[in-house]
Amino acid sequence: MSKREIPVVLITGYLGSGKTTLMQHLLSQEKRKVALIVNDMGAINIDASLLSKTGNKIAQVELVEMQNGCICCTLRDEFMEQIEKLAADDTLEAIFVEASGISEPSSIAGAFVNYEESTDTRVYLKTVVSVVDVDRIYREFLNSLEDDEDTEEGDVINLIMDQIEFCNVMLLNKTDLLDKSQLEEVTKSLRNLQKEAEMIPCTQGLVDLDVLLDREDFDFEDCLASGSVQQALNECDPDDEKACVDEYGISSFVFEEKRPFNREAFHKLIEEYPTELIRSKGYIWFSDDWKHVQLFEQAGRNASVTELSEWVSAWTEEELQAVEKDFPDIREDWDAVYGDRTNQLVFIGKGYEKADILKLVNACIETER
Repeated sequence: MSKREIPVVLITGYLGSGKTTLMQHLLSQEKRKVALIVNDMGAINIDASLLSKTGNKIAQVELVEMQNGCICCTLRDEFMEQIEKLAADDTLEAIFVEASGISEPSSIAGAFVNYEESTDTRVYLKTVVSVVDVDRIYREFLNSLEDDEDTEEGDVINLIMDQIEFCNVMLLNKTDLLDKSQLEEVTKSLRNLQKEAEMIPCTQGLVDLDVLLDREDFDFEDCLASGSVQQALNECDPDDEKACVDEYGISSFVFEEKRPFNREAFHKLIEEYPTELIRSKGYIWFSDDWKHVQLFEQAGRNASVTELSEWVSAWTEEELQAVEKDFPDIREDWDAVYGDRTNQLVFIGKGYEKADILKLVNACIETER
């Protein structure tokens, strides 16, 4: 029996984008025998109950409900166990995974690819689909995303951007709610964020099953590199005075600086963030916290700073020496003062001057006291 036999299609997209409607449509197509794993954060799996009402046409589909957790974090082991149980069925042609609306696709895909490479499994990740509510993108993202009760501390749009940036198929759902010019505006904006993914316009998730299965296999590294943030990191020289400009007039540049930001100054910058910047993302650190890595994300008017793990140089010397045995290059880019601490940010926008943005950002660097 060959190793790569059963394709897995990961369906991502924010709450309300139309994932469940898409799955109902795919399951109603009797072309192939498929299985479905539904993941929902709630104790009551509403998505699964809706799908179960499709009647006889779902009888040939094994439905696995994963509740009280998210695939990308607490349920990874259970997730792969369910995948393997399904893969034991020799008549199965594909497995669809409907991820929670608040799951990060890169985390799920990364865990899956690592599993593929480390085990003798029959399954492989075929496609990562992002279902995009184009109407919401037009109303909220393109109009600077006014804060509302659904944004939950401004993190929602950053999650939506992550889902858009990490996929190899983008379903532009609810296109019937926009006119031609509005849809063109949204499509152009999405292409600025994700350069390579195939875009498929649709209404009510009406997509042919074969479109998601009969294509080139998903490639994790290619997908990661196709997002606007990663492309800027790969292509832009931080020392170049000018930003990189693409064919759509969108420019980007990378900012790198070892010295820490002043927390108060940086948060003030966020409050008065340049409107020309569409997307910003990167790792930073503050002068009042030499221990933690901070993740900065911005899309439209929404921006957030999230405390992550510790800098390696915050570990004890004993801990460092123990890790160096397995990772001898851990201090390769070590700074004599700051260790591995650094600020690395990607800025993406239109109609700005790099020098002006650099002036604002550099003003946030902590000065000697």
